[in-house]
Amino acid sequence: MIRKYLMALTLLGMTSLPGWAQDPERAITQITGDVYRFQNQFHYSIFVITGDGVVMTDPINAEAADWLVGEIATMTDQPVTHLVYSHSHGDHASGGAFIDAPEVIAHANAPETIDGVAPTRRFEDELIFAEGSKMFELTYLGPGHGQDLVAMVVRPENVAFVVDAVSARRLFYRDFPGSNVDDWIDQVRRVTELDFDILAGGHGPLGDKGDAIAGLEYLETLRARVLEGLSAGKTVEELKSEITMAEYSDWQAYDTWRELNVEGMARHLQEIGAVK
Repeated sequence: MIRKYLMALTLLGMTSLPGWAQDPERAITQITGDVYRFQNQFHYSIFVITGDGVVMTDPINAEAADWLVGEIATMTDQPVTHLVYSHSHGDHASGGAFIDAPEVIAHANAPETIDGVAPTRRFEDELIFAEGSKMFELTYLGPGHGQDLVAMVVRPENVAFVVDAVSARRLFYRDFPGSNVDDWIDQVRRVTELDFDILAGGHGPLGDKGDAIAGLEYLETLRARVLEGLSAGKTVEELKSEITMAEYSDWQAYDTWRELNVEGMARHLQEIGAVK
């Protein structure tokens, strides 16, 4: 029954409307077991049907959250019990008011309210909770991309929900805006230290732990190459042309973000005084 529903929903998400009035692309797909992935355009979240209730993650925005709550109601009569925020950035965390969850979880560094929603539970380093037949392991990834970024692993499915720190086979966001890139690298390293099989990112395709490791290798390689070039006296413009990271040319956003990645890494290394 659920498979037929998901197939119909996916086909609906692929249907295009003419002109500028085209609806946002939305779809629900089953990752594995009772873990589902929600797509809203280029953003993703997950939800889990536990047997006793539904655990939801990032609402993304008001319209997306309202749509998703309605779709979940057609899949199960279990109530939403938890809303878990990956972090407080508006492109992932808006719209929580449309999710009627008695338990709202966020990291201790999250603001007092997230788009008007006040978390009912906060944690510092790790939080493990059970709901129905599932276990949820939340881990703070430290500063880097934001100050309140949390990874969630769902068991027994061993699915990791990781937003913005690293995505499967996708370059990192633009020029690492507003971030200490070394801290960002440490966030990705923490992801690789988690125990999981499937990587469900906030962007990009589904992947596995190997994709998280590849993301860490990309950042470390980029850092080393940019530092070598700067130390040799090359300009940022020269490095943007020369550091092609060609071995990652099949990753998403390679053509649009590669030069920005080089530029952001160079800026970071200059700001911390790494260039001698």
